[in-house]
Amino acid sequence: MPPTNPADCLAVIELRQYTLRSGRRDELIELFDRAFVETQEEAGMVVLGQFRDLDDPDRFVWLRGFRDMAVRHQALTAFYGGPVWAAHGPQANATMLDSDDVLLLRPLSDESGFAVSPSERPQAGAPAPDRFVSARVWSFPPGRHDGIALIRDGLLPVLQKTGPAPFAALTSETAHNTFARLPVRTGENVAVILTSYPDESAYRRHLADVLAHPLTHEVLPGIEREQTTAPRTLRLAPTGRSLIS
Repeated sequence: MPPTNPADCLAVIELRQYTLRSGRRDELIELFDRAFVETQEEAGMVVLGQFRDLDDPDRFVWLRGFRDMAVRHQALTAFYGGPVWAAHGPQANATMLDSDDVLLLRPLSDESGFAVSPSERPQAGAPAPDRFVSARVWSFPPGRHDGIALIRDGLLPVLQKTGPAPFAALTSETAHNTFARLPVRTGENVAVILTSYPDESAYRRHLADVLAHPLTHEVLPGIEREQTTAPRTLRLAPTGRSLIS
């Protein structure tokens, strides 16, 4: 029997970070949540999460997923060549300075993909939930897998033991971008862990517990030796229609 939850099948994920024109984030979010959620899903993708970046009032972050790269090409072709984008795309683009900061990702393991259901999405106009989402991004040299393995086999179990389990752990999808109209960052080798908390204080308590855990002291030095830069944390606030909250 095929899965009843479309998100169970998502093997390709886009993490998209947009830099917007000053003061226009709420305009884009209202348009996005009203016009671009169900219509993208009708084209064959799942809109997973939409967020305000808490560190930049002009940054909008969102994720969407696809069953595979072939479906991604078909779905993007259908949506961006269709009537909804023709009608509303110019207004969306007018809010943006840059939309090319995109990581193409896949689940880190068979158990680390998204477990959300579009049927549970709040209706348009729903208030933003009072939640805090952390997206931690580690970068490693292309072709090197030791750092990714340490996160998967060492750090991720500690995160699961010490606080709320991450709702997804992802790594780079290295397949060629077959929809050139939408660029993605190339040559990336990253791990991304996304976790939701009641508030930022809960996130900081969890972080302290992770750093105090004995296994962390074994794993972190290896990760730090492998990484190309210090990890970056996106501090995110879900919008009213985000499945991730």
